[in-house]
Amino acid sequence: MPIAIIVEGKNDKSRLKRLLTDDILIVCTFGSLNTDRLEELKKSVGTRDVYIFTDNDSSGKKIRGILRDTFPDAEQIYTRRGYAGVEGTPDEYLIQQLEKAGLEEYILYPPVLPTFEKF
Repeated sequence: MPIAIIVEGKNDKSRLKRLLTDDILIVCTFGSLNTDRLEELKKSVGTRDVYIFTDNDSSGKKIRGILRDTFPDAEQIYTRRGYAGVEGTPDEYLIQQLEKAGLEEYILYPPVLPTFEKF
């Protein structure tokens, strides 16, 4: 199933791009959503399953509302209030949210470092 994630800005996009395979299309709203930008987003996304991942602040909520109207079947992914947006959210939490959305097969998990026990 082809997937697209819509985020607010290029920093959010680059942050998620590090954690996801190239199979996922990540597109940006660039903060403003007029009719032309919404049409561009619809064209970019095409028939992909859409996930919306915006910041948990007033502008992110406003953008999410507009996107929800445009993509009513989209899955909503949230970051925790208190983090500085998607770009300021720790990788571990972003991965948790992506897993909750069912995107495990697309996640590039960081390597697990061996732990050393003291004897």
